[in-house]
Amino acid sequence: MRYVIIGAGAVGGVIGGRLAGSGHEVVLVARGAHLEALRDRGLRLRVPEGELTHRLPAVDGPAALGELRPDDVLVLAVKTQDSVAALQTWGPAPVAGGGTAAERLPLVCAQNGVESQRLALRLFRRVYGVCVWLPSTYVEPGVVSAAGSPLTGILHLGRHPHGTDETALLIAADLEKSHFEAPVVADVARWQYAKLLANLGNALEAVTGPVDSEEAAELFRRVRAEGAAVLAAAGIPYASTEEQRAVRGDKVTLVPLDGAPRGGGSSWQSLIRGTGTIEADYLNGEIVLLGRLHGVPTPLNELLQHLADTFARERRAAGSMPVGELVRLAGEAVVNTRG
Repeated sequence: MRYVIIGAGAVGGVIGGRLAGSGHEVVLVARGAHLEALRDRGLRLRVPEGELTHRLPAVDGPAALGELRPDDVLVLAVKTQDSVAALQTWGPAPVAGGGTAAERLPLVCAQNGVESQRLALRLFRRVYGVCVWLPSTYVEPGVVSAAGSPLTGILHLGRHPHGTDETALLIAADLEKSHFEAPVVADVARWQYAKLLANLGNALEAVTGPVDSEEAAELFRRVRAEGAAVLAAAGIPYASTEEQRAVRGDKVTLVPLDGAPRGGGSSWQSLIRGTGTIEADYLNGEIVLLGRLHGVPTPLNELLQHLADTFARERRAAGSMPVGELVRLAGEAVVNTRG
């Protein structure tokens, strides 16, 4: 199988680089300065064993590849806010022997949140969800890093909305040979919703910086509790903290990397790069949506969604709001909801 990584940034670049390192065919899809760097100097992957350079085909869209191959696997690794454009671009792409990518090829959503695979299923017949436990960083154009050891990450994989099949097992086998653990599960959404609860802190980190004070940690506990209450009201199951801890153990331990300091999570990185967009609408916003559907107030998640969107739109500096100011705004938001 050939892997076409649609969005070869932090997560996509690491997955693509690791697959290439174990001998698999990989095509990277990127844009702008990142695409130019990939073409000129290759993908530079900084991992605990050093910096690895992979000279791989790099394109900006399906037209550059001509007809896609029947054995292609499309890996969607863009941020959720960019999913619709990517799906509409790649879905109609012709496949050798007839038909389109949406009709014939598997699409693997290696993204945070739960929305992209629902969007994908509107167009693609074969959609797979991934719970992405992969600490990674976009360092600079052409350079990504992953500090996990002994494994680079853990990627639970399954069909969307549920089930497994032979394709999932084949993809997982390739990932397992590429420094990942890749459990194939029939209930991948259960793992993704558990990860969603953890990702509710992404906006908090992006707005105020590392969640390393008791004040910030307590606010995150309240934000997560809102999320848990919403999932309970919606009847959505998710893996417990204990179950996640048992699976992960010490398999993905972060180690210092030369030339690749570990920054914040994906939302923090979006602000640092000044992309003008952020995925809060599909993380905290997912909880806000479910809360509105099921009659559960979510003032803290609504506040973080609004602040993260504002920071991205106005290109404010990541972590520039004092924690105390956010706590004050959170208190006002809760009082306004009760009133």
